[in-house]
Amino acid sequence: MSQSSHYRVRLHTPDGGSASTRQQAERAFARALDASLGDPAMVLPVYHAVQRIRVMHGDPPDSEALGNDERMLYEHWLQAESAALEAVWGPHRHLDEGGYEILPPGPAQG
Repeated sequence: MSQSSHYRVRLHTPDGGSASTRQQAERAFARALDASLGDPAMVLPVYHAVQRIRVMHGDPPDSEALGNDERMLYEHWLQAESAALEAVWGPHRHLDEGGYEILPPGPAQG
């Protein structure tokens, strides 16, 4: 699990892979999120806000049902998420390749 002082990334892959390979992928994922959102301190709050939007408005949410701020935040997250997924799985990624979690900082757990 890749960890910064602001958040942790945990990737879930279908094949499992080696711990070393997974850690490299988690670091690449985190670097892409950090770069896309501009600051590691933004990742967890934006992720939580997007999760709330998805709970309130569905996944994917109807963009017409979102306020301007919600829509902008959601679209910005989608761009960051896409960059992070591409950093790990490449431009031809498929939905069955795995998932991820963004967690608060804390003790690393395997």
